[in-house]
Amino acid sequence: MGLKNLINKVKQEADVLKGEASKDKQYTNQNTYPDEAAAKEAFELSRHKLFDVNRWSALPGINSTFELFDEDGNKAIKTLDKPGYYIRIDLPGPTPENWVHVTELRQDENMAEFVVHPSTKPQPAPDEKKEIKHFFAKEASSTFRVERNGNTLIGYEIGRNEAINNQGEEAGDRALANTLIAEGGWAGVQKLQWDKLTAYLVNLEEAEPTNK
Repeated sequence: MGLKNLINKVKQEADVLKGEASKDKQYTNQNTYPDEAAAKEAFELSRHKLFDVNRWSALPGINSTFELFDEDGNKAIKTLDKPGYYIRIDLPGPTPENWVHVTELRQDENMAEFVVHPSTKPQPAPDEKKEIKHFFAKEASSTFRVERNGNTLIGYEIGRNEAINNQGEEAGDRALANTLIAEGGWAGVQKLQWDKLTAYLVNLEEAEPTNK
């Protein structure tokens, strides 16, 4: 690596650590069925898995906990069916809770997806209204999608504008923790988490039984 490239790389990493640079990432898995009828049937199961966010917590091995909440901050026991809901994400290990807001939901006969952004807690306390309870800044987004292309199902997690939330009022007192999570703990499990989830969405991976 030339000196100029090395300097640019160091500057890039410094900008990331200061929350002044962002990254885009994508994770995907696919599963091909013997015929279109089988793929259509499997897609309906995948659609249900996508919107049944609470069940994501039951994936085997090292896994985050996902809990769906309504706009008033009440735990939602039904599946996601419209924008406006919140998801609380607890990463493996002793880290602060993280919240995202569902801003878009789309589906048709061959595709289903929803988009989330880092957010405040639902119904935040007066002193928390500007604080984004997530290690990524509010401009970041994740799109969770399943689609059927012929006999093949494809699951996606698409991350965009993943900048660290460590600047100003929105970071609150979490600036250092957010940096350590984004560049440390989460960086180590992100691929594992989203690879496992996208495999689950296309029926290559199953969740643990609810009675365990």
